This record gives sequence, C-alpha cells and structure tokens, in this order.
Amino acid sequence: MTSFPQKRVALSNGIELDVVDEGPRDGLALIFLHGFPESNRTWRHQIVHFSDRFRCIAPDQRGYRGSSKPKEVTDYTPDKIIGDVFLLADALGIETFTIIGHDWGGAIAWGVALSAQHERATRAIIANAPHPVIYSKLLYTDPEQRAAGQYMRKYRDTSHDAQIREKGLTAFVEGTAAAADVLPESDAQEREAILVDWSDGDTAIAMLNWYRATPLVVPPPDAPFEIPQDARLPSVPMLTIPTLVIWAMQDHALTPSNIVGLDEHIANLTLVKIPDCGHFVTWGAPDEVNAAMEEFLAQES
Repeated sequence: MTSFPQKRVALSNGIELDVVDEGPRDGLALIFLHGFPESNRTWRHQIVHFSDRFRCIAPDQRGYRGSSKPKEVTDYTPDKIIGDVFLLADALGIETFTIIGHDWGGAIAWGVALSAQHERATRAIIANAPHPVIYSKLLYTDPEQRAAGQYMRKYRDTSHDAQIREKGLTAFVEGTAAAADVLPESDAQEREAILVDWSDGDTAIAMLNWYRATPLVVPPPDAPFEIPQDARLPSVPMLTIPTLVIWAMQDHALTPSNIVGLDEHIANLTLVKIPDCGHFVTWGAPDEVNAAMEEFLAQES
C-alpha cells in the first residue's frame, strides 16, 4: 500500500490540515482535493506519477481523518472549504497553482477555479464532479440524475446521528452501493485503511456535514421535473483557464448528462471520457487518468 508522510499545516482561519507535500519545492504546484468518503489517498497513483516534476499537495480536507473538525454544520459551507484551499496555498508559500479535484473535492475545485481564475488558479483538472450550473438544473429536470442524487437526502437526515457517532460511517453506508464502490476488493490493505478512517463517529458526522451545509437543492423523487420559478440556481462566470474534465462513464451517482453542454461554461475545455469505470476513477483507472493529465499538463505548461 502506497503511503506518504503528512505534515500539519495551520491556516490563518484556525483550521489545521494534515497535508501530503511531495515533489520539488520549486516545481509547479498541483493541489489535489479528495471527495467523500475518502482522503488524500484518492490521489495516491497521481502523486506517485507526477511528484518527480511537480510539487504535489494533497490535504485531508476539514472534517476528514486527523484534520480539524469544527462542530457546527455551518462550518462546512462551500465558501469556507474553498477558503481553506487559498489559505493552504498561502501557508505553503504558493502563489499560483493547478487545482485538481474529484467528487466533493471537484466541487470545491470548481469554486476555487471560478473565484480566482488566472490570479491564483491557472489551470483546473476535474474528475467526476459536475459543473454547478449543469448539475443544479439536472436535479430539477432529469429523472435519471435526480434518482441517482437521492443519496444526498439520506446523508442530510440527522435521525441516525447517534448511531453514526457510536459506530462511525460504516454503520451508515454499510451494504450500500457507495460502500461497495469505494472499498476495493483487490487491495486488502487499502480496504482496511478506509475502514479505519470510517470508524470514528465525530469524523463521520463532519464528513456528512459537507452535504448538510451545501445550499444545493435535491428535490424529492416525486417532485415535478421542471425548474421552479423561485429556484435559486447558481450564477457563475465563464471559466476561461485551461480546464481538463475527466469523466468515468459508469458513474452511478453522476450521469453522463453532466458533461453535455460543458463547452457553454468553459472556454478552454479538454474532455476525456473513460469507459468501463465507475465513480472512483482516480484509482479505478489510474493509468488512463495519469495519461490524460500528462498530456494536458504538457500542453499547458
């Protein structure tokens, strides 16, 4: 099992993150953001591949593993987590960087890129994380994506929190498709490491608070398939920095409809589709992900 040393980095907002920081300090910086319910290890294959030339930075984000776990749901709103990324770069003395994210980390990466394109984020790489405008509309209008997104309503339900605090995240997701997807049968050590990460109840609640704090609306299954007149859809600028979107086509949580129309929101888009792979593409198809990133980073460096 590949593992990396981590260091504790204190941010100016009081949050402390455990961070992998591999590669030459004078190399171009790549900041990797993991999603739910993983850790910096989401990117283990990419860090090994790119850390000979790039400075690869991969935090355990707030609420995960040993990083800070503030208590309130409002401590996990996207703006605060996006802010952590910039403060982490500041703490490490990094002015500009390529932002890279998967799943929830991809959602945060969209926010980082859109809020500081060119000034701080010079490139973006997003793996199976939907554009905020497209995804919000699909949850209202697309039956397949709405059905696939109902797990978020479950994650926002606090009625099981006592059991989760006692037994950890395993008590909540055991036997679900999400658990089956994220627990690799072929790597017993990796599987055991994930189960250990899931065992702490306070960490489990903090991880779920990401879903509870987001303003994203997930309509119930029987709601009309239309955008209500009073809906508050995200309003974001055109993304103009070079952007690579990697999409695993067998993702059961995020349908391929999410990549339709991306060119209407991204001026400089490279789209790579990976067939026969599910949601956790960074380690489910690492060679394909590395090859796509390699070509993209070489073109834009």
